Amino acid sequence: MRLEDYYDLEGTRIRFSRQQASDFAKAIAGDFNPIHNVDAKRFCVPGDLLFSVALQRYGLSHKMHVSFAGMVGDGVTLDFPHSDNASLSVCDSHGKACLNLKRSGPNTTDPAVVRGITQCYVQFSGQAFPHILVPLMSEHGLMVNPERPLIIYESMSIELDSLSFRSPRLELTDARLEILGKRGDTRLQFAVKSEDRVIGRGAKTMLLSGLRPFVPEEIETLVNDYMARKNGFMAGA
Repeated sequence: MRLEDYYDLEGTRIRFSRQQASDFAKAIAGDFNPIHNVDAKRFCVPGDLLFSVALQRYGLSHKMHVSFAGMVGDGVTLDFPHSDNASLSVCDSHGKACLNLKRSGPNTTDPAVVRGITQCYVQFSGQAFPHILVPLMSEHGLMVNPERPLIIYESMSIELDSLSFRSPRLELTDARLEILGKRGDTRLQFAVKSEDRVIGRGAKTMLLSGLRPFVPEEIETLVNDYMARKNGFMAGA
């Protein structure tokens, strides 16, 4: 993965085009959420792309927490400040924070280590729908609006025992959905492994909005449409 292919550097700021963000979502993350389509009316840059750039700019720390403060649209330029602070914010040209980062402990900027964690996390993150989220929604008898499925990436955290490893991979350890009226908070916990050893752990949280009673036929159609987009992309790749 050459991350520079998925953003443009404009002085000290970074900008993502629709095509770059959509290509990253599909080709790197395996995420076919229509909100990342080039022609989406409510287009959004994938949170995993923002996280990947943050790792590239700031390196990997023993303990990190990233939260997303809003959706980043087409043509928005972001300032990733040069900072060694434990807490920092990535803001748009109006000074509005889009990503907040907290970190602690030793840090590494080793390209191989950073790239390894970036790739395995993004690939894990992009598989949340339908493989993890649909069974969770079925268990609770609720689902997102199939006409406008709104699943918002809220935050991720990771804590590593060591920054010296190779060929890392992520494995899901727990998945929970807490219902709050018509909203649902989802928490996916994972273990970070290298050579069959657990070297860390972390979690991804998402917000499911506009929940309604679960209708198997409607979910089946939603999943089939999603997989059709994915298979079509893979066939043309």
